Amino acid sequence: MQRLVSFLLCGLFFLTSNVHAQEARQKNVSVTIYNNNLGVVKDVREINLQNKRATVRLTAVASLIDPTSVHASFKGRVVEQNFQYDLVSMAKILEKYIDRPISLIHNDDALIEGKLLSFQGNQLVLEKPDGGLQLIPNVDEYKLTVGALPEGLITKPTLIWLVQADRTGRQDVEVTYQTQGLSWHAEYIGVLNKSDTKMDLKSWVNITNSSGAAYTNAELKLVAGDVHRAMPQPYRSPRPMMGVATEQLQEKQFEEQSFFEYHLYDLERRTTLSQNETKQISLFEAKSIPVKKIYYYASNRLNHESNVAVQLKFKNEKRYGLGIPLPKGKFRFYKPLGTSTEFLGEDWLKHTAKNQEVKQQIGNAFEILGETVQNKHQRISKNVHEYTYKISLTNRKDEAIAVEVERHLGRNWKILRSSHKFTQKDASTVHFKVPVKKDSKTEVLFTVRYSY
Repeated sequence: MQRLVSFLLCGLFFLTSNVHAQEARQKNVSVTIYNNNLGVVKDVREINLQNKRATVRLTAVASLIDPTSVHASFKGRVVEQNFQYDLVSMAKILEKYIDRPISLIHNDDALIEGKLLSFQGNQLVLEKPDGGLQLIPNVDEYKLTVGALPEGLITKPTLIWLVQADRTGRQDVEVTYQTQGLSWHAEYIGVLNKSDTKMDLKSWVNITNSSGAAYTNAELKLVAGDVHRAMPQPYRSPRPMMGVATEQLQEKQFEEQSFFEYHLYDLERRTTLSQNETKQISLFEAKSIPVKKIYYYASNRLNHESNVAVQLKFKNEKRYGLGIPLPKGKFRFYKPLGTSTEFLGEDWLKHTAKNQEVKQQIGNAFEILGETVQNKHQRISKNVHEYTYKISLTNRKDEAIAVEVERHLGRNWKILRSSHKFTQKDASTVHFKVPVKKDSKTEVLFTVRYSY
């Protein structure tokens, strides 16, 4: 493992400072979490300097900290910084004890002592006091003991500072740094009524902490938006989550406000983010939101019959209990059936501003099919071609429906003839709304001229 920071502490400086490294006591911590695996930690700690030149240790910082982002604010300055993260483990302790004595106690209480010559996996080689070798094929059958914790190994990630203070005595140090391993996203649960016309909506924020530190009784802020980062470092895969904490409160919990070109959600109380934990906190609830079910067919693939998609749309408006920026996240849909509630499907919601329309895909309609074929191609001139397309929509339901059809046409086109009315969605896309009677088929015919 390579060190993130390779500053060497100056021995002469230590001699002239004439003090021992002292711990900085934490007084307050606040965490701001972004969507893209980024957290900003503001940590207020108290130090008590006996000399103006001193060594200060800040333990329990995030193991995924970016040391180059550390900023310290106090009456003085940091001369040098070292980040130590070589944490204690059995393998590292044994590595430090090569050519040193260790003891092994077998499950039957038999004692083996000797100098450790090598270890690989769960196998050890010891040199016995009489000079012979003791081969241990399975160390899992033993308890190992050593004299002391080897030098250089620590129990918590630690920042070590050489500081030049303006004065001695007690003072606060505000430390700000960036870390990976902190992320959040929203979760939405929509429950439709029996007629698919209204929906109850519950939203959560899902926070994951695998940064290598715990943040106890912290102020928490969440930023919704895509923050640009210059040359991000490769992300270390987090360890499996060890627990899930869910907080369910009915009162308002987050205060939303604009922040630069993003949106910030400020938790109105303090919370604890434990290491290797996923925490869920309620964001908002809304009842009886009007929704509309849409049958949607993307008519871009030729000569292929496929099921028509089912979408739901609603307006993010205050009169429906919404009207706030909706952060991106996963949207799950359910519907009651008898005494149970069944899962319908899910989609990803992108960042959605207030008063915008939300459209989510649930799945595909079992009894509605669409197919697009090219009926005719005619070359009018060297640079002019005409194509005739047929879109077939089959409805095997016991009720009449309408299918919204979109066809991507590209550039330099003009529709000469069409059996159905259409609207131009953008420069390259047209939209048809096609009624289809129950248990029947409807065909849309249109001719497009391309001029190059």
